[in-house]
Amino acid sequence: MNTTTTRRAQLKMSTFIFLFFFTWSSSFGLYALWLSQKVGLDSITIGSVFAINGVFAVILKPIYGYIMDKIGMSKWLLYFVCAVSALMAPFFVFVYQPLLLSHTTLGIVIGALYLSLGWYAGVAASESYADRFSRLYNLEFGRIRMWGSLGWAMAASVSGILFNFTPMANFLLSSGTSVLMLLVLINLKIGDAQLHSNNVISDSKIVFKDVILLLQNRKFWMFSLYVAGVAWMMFIAEQQFPRYFVSFFTTKEQGNAWYGYLSTVQSGTEFIMMMFIPWLVNQYGAKKGLLFCGMVVGARLIASGLTTDPVVISIIKPLYGVEISLLLISVFKYIAEHFHKKVNATMYLLGYQAMIYVGSIVVAPPAGYLYDRIGFEHTYLLMGSCALLFTLISAFTLSRCRSVRDAATPFTPVLDAVPAEPSKH
Repeated sequence: MNTTTTRRAQLKMSTFIFLFFFTWSSSFGLYALWLSQKVGLDSITIGSVFAINGVFAVILKPIYGYIMDKIGMSKWLLYFVCAVSALMAPFFVFVYQPLLLSHTTLGIVIGALYLSLGWYAGVAASESYADRFSRLYNLEFGRIRMWGSLGWAMAASVSGILFNFTPMANFLLSSGTSVLMLLVLINLKIGDAQLHSNNVISDSKIVFKDVILLLQNRKFWMFSLYVAGVAWMMFIAEQQFPRYFVSFFTTKEQGNAWYGYLSTVQSGTEFIMMMFIPWLVNQYGAKKGLLFCGMVVGARLIASGLTTDPVVISIIKPLYGVEISLLLISVFKYIAEHFHKKVNATMYLLGYQAMIYVGSIVVAPPAGYLYDRIGFEHTYLLMGSCALLFTLISAFTLSRCRSVRDAATPFTPVLDAVPAEPSKH
């Protein structure tokens, strides 16, 4: 394999991921604050916004996954995501905010469709594509995804300041960088050597029966149980965490600015962890990576509920970057080991991404209610305890994964999501 060609392709893929996360961090990183401070929605309504967002995400993510398994390394779905992202400024300013103020329910629905097409399903499609790309070129996914963390961090470093000035600046920045993202994607080419005779893209394309077989697989549901108990708590707690964080400061403006600064630190932490966690997960296996992530999630949420000190909550916030790195890298490696390549993207977008947003439908509204009734502190204590409980359960229900430490012991994971291709029998 030509090293120079590989490096050029890696640079373009990394740049695309960087720009995608920069684009959405510029605006979506402060989404909860925008809904609360600029639109004026209360906690329960904001919880409903995230719930409806979750409904559309659950519907569209599996569709995106199925399309990706159907088209292989074709980029037209990502082109569509770029186009949707470029419309962010006109959509938020001229469509979304006016509808939320005048026809709230309609605004919530239209916003959920747009955000699912561009962000919720769009980020999942981009990450799944990057995972396939990395395996085609024998690279670590984390070494590409880390540039997304850097993009999020760089945007977060200025997003709070821009937000205090006017959210319009955030939206315009996002739309502008979307155009750059599209240009990079157009110039990204996958080599013929990588597309032929590989172990990443299946020769036989996915059909609907494969999705049914996936849903009948016990491993699918055991993995989903982990997502429900750990990832739900992790992501739902983060949805309105900016509001809790801001409450530690004297003024909202001060809290907004500090949230932006610490989001930068968090993304910087994620950037660094993406470099080193692949080694950790390779050493101990994807299953242990998932379990360790669950322990960090539980500890962070419980600590968030116990503290009353702005310094302590500021130290806790960046741990989310560690969780994201552990979770993403472990999830992709776990799926690659235990599920057939024909349903790789579908498994990621259905079994992981869509399942996460089932949590937004089921848990986000009650969480919003609990924030108002018993406070963020007690709610986070409950969520942290739930994450630790499901981590313990998953220690017995998740399937064993290969690791460098077990290299001396023969180990072949069973890829039983769909029947193996005829040529393999």
